[in-house]
Amino acid sequence: MTEVSSLTGRLLVATPKLADPNFDRAVVLLLDHDGEGALGVVLNRPTPVGVGDVLEPWAGLAVAPQVVFQGGPVSLDSALGLAVVPGEPGVDRDGDLLGWRRVHGAIGLVDLEAPPELLAPELSSLRIFAGYAGWGPGQLERELVDGAWYVVDSEPGDVSSPSPQLLWRAVLRRQRNELAMVATYPDDPSLN
Repeated sequence: MTEVSSLTGRLLVATPKLADPNFDRAVVLLLDHDGEGALGVVLNRPTPVGVGDVLEPWAGLAVAPQVVFQGGPVSLDSALGLAVVPGEPGVDRDGDLLGWRRVHGAIGLVDLEAPPELLAPELSSLRIFAGYAGWGPGQLERELVDGAWYVVDSEPGDVSSPSPQLLWRAVLRRQRNELAMVATYPDDPSLN
């Protein structure tokens, strides 16, 4: 088996040629990536469902917009919590916080079964996702070869963007290469 270089913690940004409507202009944060496959959440798909409607105890910690995001097309009946713990991760603490598991840098998964008050003093933001995006062994690598995704570095603010509908353009615009130009790609190129 070929060794896979992990993309955990990086962003997959859908290219304009990606035809799957589940991922049209999607920005996906990879939570796990290895030889067994990949798992991530779409950061820019808010739903009309409020966090308080489904996970009331966590509503007070959710950042605006305080809605559940569709994390992907897999397991829409399950919820994942992502949160940012500010400061230098790992400098002040030896490991993960109780109820929070580091994914990359200051970004981590929240145990939604834990009492929210346990994490409240440590979290700077929380976002709740229904479902996730998943790829089997080699599937994501094939999609990358086919040009379906741009792979770029994530920033902690991506998880809690106050304007998720603008995230695709914002992530591309901050790149220091030709990808910044892709941010200007029209929603419907046939109208050009």
